[in-house]
Amino acid sequence: MRTELDLAMDSTMAALTAPDGMLALGSAERFGVTLPTIAAAPPALSYYFAHYSNEHRDTVFLVSGNERLTFGEVYAAAERTARALVGSHGVGGYGIAKGDRVGIAMRNSPSWIVLYMGIIIAGGVATLLNGWWQSEELEAAIGEVDCALVFADPPRVKRLAQIAGLTAPVVEIDDSRVLDAALAPVFAKDDHTADLPLLGPEDHATILFTSGSTGQSKGALSEHRSVVQGIFNYLGQAMMMVGIATAQGNPPVGQPVTLLTIPLFHITGEVPVFLQSFAMGRKLVLMPKWDAGEAMRLIEAEGVTYFVGVPLMSFEILNHPDRANYDLSTVTDFAAGGAPRPVDHVRRIDEEMGGSAPLIGYGLTETNAVGTGNWRGNYLAKPNSAGRPGAPLVDLAILDDAGHPLDQGQRGEVCIRTICNFKEYWNRPDATAAAFTADGYFRTGDIGYLDEDGYLFIVDRKKDIIIRGGENISCQEVEAALYEHPAVAEAAVFGLADERFGEVPGAVVVPQDGETLTPDDLTAFLHQHIAAFKIPQRIWISEEPLPRLGTEKIDKVSLKATYRALA
Repeated sequence: MRTELDLAMDSTMAALTAPDGMLALGSAERFGVTLPTIAAAPPALSYYFAHYSNEHRDTVFLVSGNERLTFGEVYAAAERTARALVGSHGVGGYGIAKGDRVGIAMRNSPSWIVLYMGIIIAGGVATLLNGWWQSEELEAAIGEVDCALVFADPPRVKRLAQIAGLTAPVVEIDDSRVLDAALAPVFAKDDHTADLPLLGPEDHATILFTSGSTGQSKGALSEHRSVVQGIFNYLGQAMMMVGIATAQGNPPVGQPVTLLTIPLFHITGEVPVFLQSFAMGRKLVLMPKWDAGEAMRLIEAEGVTYFVGVPLMSFEILNHPDRANYDLSTVTDFAAGGAPRPVDHVRRIDEEMGGSAPLIGYGLTETNAVGTGNWRGNYLAKPNSAGRPGAPLVDLAILDDAGHPLDQGQRGEVCIRTICNFKEYWNRPDATAAAFTADGYFRTGDIGYLDEDGYLFIVDRKKDIIIRGGENISCQEVEAALYEHPAVAEAAVFGLADERFGEVPGAVVVPQDGETLTPDDLTAFLHQHIAAFKIPQRIWISEEPLPRLGTEKIDKVSLKATYRALA
């Protein structure tokens, strides 16, 4: 039975998307299907940045330590960056052409944000490299999409320097300095005669990397229309909740403020947090590294109104011994994504956070973060659910392996069809074809069902991945790294339950005959090849061969059962 909040959300969204509403719907064709769009959305991110940066030009946009930058200041820096990028090599510019992939390998900072905007305005493809990757992972991703240029902060520059034969030029950005000083090498190449390109909805905009069951990360390419429509779908959700609060006599007051706790190279950090902030005139308070105590200090000092992170973050605030020393009452919602929250965590946020409400969202890199949302009282009533499809653009279905819809309550693959979906995996036509049904549903790899109220419940995964605190880890990739060790004969990686992260990697390894291995040896070896978050927390050494199925594949079901009991 639909709740009172469900009814209010539906009626408010219907008014917003009516022909005379602020978010009136249009349409676009894809996969031979007519899909809804939000007609008011600009055709490309370049116009989006220009319009809203001008609208909020004197409003503070970024807070990073003692540095405070307005929307106008950030946009002016982005334009300077764009002109430097498109400027010809002959006059000192970088010579970036429309469609060139330009990598960013940096921690969160004002420089990261300005570089992203500048790349987009210049017509480049903002290629977001995972800042936690080691040299081999960076090399694979840069080579995968053939980056023309890479911007990197000092720690990432050191890792890139270890790559033999790296063809992409690397520009070091010392983002520990204030924006003008950090980007001085770029601004020095500002070509005032350079013409910035006109961009359209089908031009390439972004590449983010996704870990699936196949091991090596794939570059998920999105067009401008997909990203902009994803932003506006989130904006519609925000406007819907503001409309409900206003109708209830509790309208929001003052500038919205969000603490940027999650990496900008992740889709949640990029789309609903960073990019949506332009239209909202929202202040972003940057945290270069997560720390629950510092987060609470910043919430109080900056009047943060909306908190979003992986579930671990709100869990650490909830359990922090100093929580009572901080005023967190400005936060209306403690939102999370990337992984499910424990039921007890959901209820404790409602009961202990002084009026802040719990919220969870479900989306993927390939959907530009749009998917489902479970809000406030609805989340308390159904704390195991990822919520309902995000109106107005998301069409969610539960399909069988052949792509046929299943009845309500039946378990199948969660599939999402929307104009916000990515275009393709870069240079991977077979993987792209396998990711979509013939009529345009993206296959998420998650198994779930819809209840009688249209709420999604995710119960399993088809993909062989582990979700550690919101970070996807390919079991196959970690296994491949283990097999690089000359003394490893067999290896299997799987998820172990963890109170803090939800899940962490575990591994069972069989040494080669006559070889001796220890967990510490393997951990040290893996640190040289893969990011730290992918390294198994527990490694067991087995003297017996790993169990096999009739197909000769390793029997992970029995391995999981055996070793999870030992963890």
